[in-house]
Amino acid sequence: MATRALTRDQLEQLDSMWKSPGFIATLVAVASAFGSWSMLLPVVPLHVLGQGGSDALAGATTGIFMLCTVLTQIATPQLLRRFGYVPVMVISALLLGVPSALYAFSIAPVPVLLISGIRGVGFGALTVAESALIAELVPMRFLGKASGMLGLTIGLVEMAFMPLGIYLANTFSFSVVYVTGSLIGLVAGVMCAFLPRIKAAETAPEESASAVPAAATWKLVTVPAVAMCTAAMGFGAISSFLAAAVKEQDPATGAVVGGLVLSVVGGAQMLSRYTAGVIADRRAEAGTMLIGSQVLIAAGLGMIAIVLALGLSPWLMLVAALLFGIGFGAGQNEVLLLMFARLPRSRVSDASALWNISFDSGTGLGSAVLGVVAGHLAYTGAYTTATLLVVFALLLAIADKVVGRHRIAEHNNTRAQLRRVPAARAAVRGTRSAARRAKAMGKAGLFASQSAAKAVSKAGKRAPKIGVDVARTATPGRRTARRATEPGAQD
Repeated sequence: MATRALTRDQLEQLDSMWKSPGFIATLVAVASAFGSWSMLLPVVPLHVLGQGGSDALAGATTGIFMLCTVLTQIATPQLLRRFGYVPVMVISALLLGVPSALYAFSIAPVPVLLISGIRGVGFGALTVAESALIAELVPMRFLGKASGMLGLTIGLVEMAFMPLGIYLANTFSFSVVYVTGSLIGLVAGVMCAFLPRIKAAETAPEESASAVPAAATWKLVTVPAVAMCTAAMGFGAISSFLAAAVKEQDPATGAVVGGLVLSVVGGAQMLSRYTAGVIADRRAEAGTMLIGSQVLIAAGLGMIAIVLALGLSPWLMLVAALLFGIGFGAGQNEVLLLMFARLPRSRVSDASALWNISFDSGTGLGSAVLGVVAGHLAYTGAYTTATLLVVFALLLAIADKVVGRHRIAEHNNTRAQLRRVPAARAAVRGTRSAARRAKAMGKAGLFASQSAAKAVSKAGKRAPKIGVDVARTATPGRRTARRATEPGAQD
């Protein structure tokens, strides 16, 4: 049942990403993973509170889940290189799906936190593997569109399954939600049967001492990672307490506007991420829309801060949400494509892990850190801080675009590739050596010509004096000769 893996040359000959073996199965696996996660995301804290648990415990269920997710994402690239995509995804699906049903038996502090941590491990490995697998399965010229389709799938699933979980809990019971979420998570493991058996490529071996060293990873990904993290912090602030901020400002319409804001952000980012991927493929270049997306993100967050500070109509929040959502969706895709482009193909799993870590840690920091800011400076201060963080990342991106035009990359960097070819490297060294010798010889020739000119000049100055001396010496001789020829001179 396993799908046959194609070589990179065979993949590049495909005329559509939908013809890539395993691409559709990967999207279904993505949908099941995020479906299981989003269905239980609001339900577990709600159940904890309903059973008399504290607010701290309810928040800790999500906090432990995200902590284990990020820690697992760090180690996932090495697991993919050692065991391959399919084994890692199967185990991850089991860790995400099976424990979900155990919530039905106990919601006490220790069991609920333990189950959340185990599910976080499965979710972290699954998200990294799925994002990296997309880059392995599709032709490079369709990578932007494929990444956009990944975001579109995630957005649709989150919009559908978050309210579905609450609906099932209110209509039936929490146990029904847990069992349903468990089954949905296991679908990701079933989809692995339709994936090609491939491993993440090993990292490139260390090059010889004479070769040009590759740029450090942190130099290549810091700017896009900061861009993703700061944008996700803004998203964390919006998703966590914007509804409360609007309701506090206008109790009459706050509840309605708060719900609509989240829907607008979700829908806008979903569509803009896919559109950004299509545009990136047409331009055949990653990162061209990153700065523009950051401008929109900063504008959206800044507008939220202004509306709260001046007490303007809450309906203006929908405009701010639209600006933020468009920028956030495009920024997600641009950052992922930038990381894929700046790291070699042997490290697509690392790029996927870095992107997921930036996103998830930013979302968590936005909820926690900006929540503390809101406690001291009110909601206006929190969103102003979020705006300034995005502006800082924007300035970094502008500086990176200005000074970082030449990077060591595997694709589309002829100069870097030639410098790694022994013959080309030897030719370059020979040319430089010949140029140095010619320069040295030129200096020596110039010195010799200057010395000769000085000698000629000195000789020219002495010539008149020498001529006079010769004339004076020759004159008596001529007189003697004339006397010898005169008559009687021999007497």
